[in-house]
Amino acid sequence: MGTDYHINDLNVLTLSGNYAFESERETSIQNYTLANEQNSTDAWARNEKTKASNPKWQYELQYKKDFKDNKERNLLFSALGRSFSKDKNSDFINTTSLGSIPDAMQRIGTDFKQAEYTFKVDYTHPFSKKVMLETGAQYVINDLSNDYSVDNFVDNAWINDANFSNVFDFNQGVLGVYSTLAYEGEKWGLKAGLRLEDTDLKTELVTTSEKNNQKYTNLFPSLHTSYKLTDNFSLQAGYSKRVFRPRLWHLNPFFSFRDNFNLRTGNPSLSPEFTDSFELNSIYHLGDISFNFGIYHRITTDVIERITIFSENVSTSLPQNIGTNNSTGLEFNMKYNPVKWFTFMADMNFNSFKRDGIFERTSFDFTGEQWSAKVTGKFKLPAKFAFEIRGDYRSEVKTVQQVIGDNLFMNLGLRKKFLKGRLNANLSVRDVFASRRRQSITDQASFYRTSNSQRGRFVTFGLSFGFGKGEAMEFSGRRGHR
Repeated sequence: MGTDYHINDLNVLTLSGNYAFESERETSIQNYTLANEQNSTDAWARNEKTKASNPKWQYELQYKKDFKDNKERNLLFSALGRSFSKDKNSDFINTTSLGSIPDAMQRIGTDFKQAEYTFKVDYTHPFSKKVMLETGAQYVINDLSNDYSVDNFVDNAWINDANFSNVFDFNQGVLGVYSTLAYEGEKWGLKAGLRLEDTDLKTELVTTSEKNNQKYTNLFPSLHTSYKLTDNFSLQAGYSKRVFRPRLWHLNPFFSFRDNFNLRTGNPSLSPEFTDSFELNSIYHLGDISFNFGIYHRITTDVIERITIFSENVSTSLPQNIGTNNSTGLEFNMKYNPVKWFTFMADMNFNSFKRDGIFERTSFDFTGEQWSAKVTGKFKLPAKFAFEIRGDYRSEVKTVQQVIGDNLFMNLGLRKKFLKGRLNANLSVRDVFASRRRQSITDQASFYRTSNSQRGRFVTFGLSFGFGKGEAMEFSGRRGHR
């Protein structure tokens, strides 16, 4: 829901918010076999039943002030709050069909809470029709807590497993101050920006009182220029510096426990990734077709990569900062609109990369390449129906330890508008042929591991109704997973 209050012609106050509640029911069966060189020695099935409830809130207060002297000049204040919770309980039953391993029961509980607050002020000031200044500041607070417990059924009683039970708190504040100055002429344009960010991160493993605090300040410059050779052809070039900060799931020392043989953990000592990106693009319009072709080079330091350690039949995956990645690639996308009722879009990306890094006195230097492609067709049908079909392909790619297999999958979407756009009905089918899988091979000197996982087809249906001005929003059907 949302509402606008027009104080006068130049001042508007907006209050909006939304609420969603998800209820999950999931089951799975995992089959295990232990074998020696001659034959199988043990076999059992692990049956899982999971229930979870996920309430989500979002609310925003925004104030915008325009100025009489220029329509492009404005001042904007906003305060945004989000919250997400997950109350999840999983029951596991191990049933032995071969060997002497006793049947077992286990339960896992997760109480997750996340709150995010964003306070922002932006000011836009045009000095002329060609020169524009944008400046502002933003403060983002992330406050998360994950209470995780594992219990085993022993001697007719539930006994807590202290090795895997914990409470992990994550609090991060990022203050950013930024400014960009842009010049836009008839043929040539230039935009320069600078962003200063101060990050204050605190994590604590409450169970053991282990704390890790990180505080760092960084500058992020950017420079972009464009030149229009003709009305239909232009060139763009740019440089920017970016950051990827480790999230809760990268930092939490206890992350996932689905069985006794596959563990995923976090690393509270992780550092952020930093990337320097250089790009050159060309844009060409030819009637109903537009093309965009570009080349780029990206240098990433302190690359976050998951490392798998295998010991006594237990595979443990944890993230580490390992070296640098130099990537050079090509990007191509096109849009073709031959008739009013049909639009075709295609995207392709290819890059070749070189990894350099050492972890525990072992060199992980290697080279590789990967590519991806996506084609989309959009149809405007009679009776205000709209249909969309999209196909995706992602090639095989090598990581520090693994080879991850390729993927080919398709999504479909159908939308119908009613009541002059106030009511929307949306139907979507993701991974139509259930072909999207994550296959990986980890081939190391001391162990060899293969993995194959699949989520399967996912169907959503949603209805959205809009009150007041404007049309109804589209229902996304996205799930909140934690």
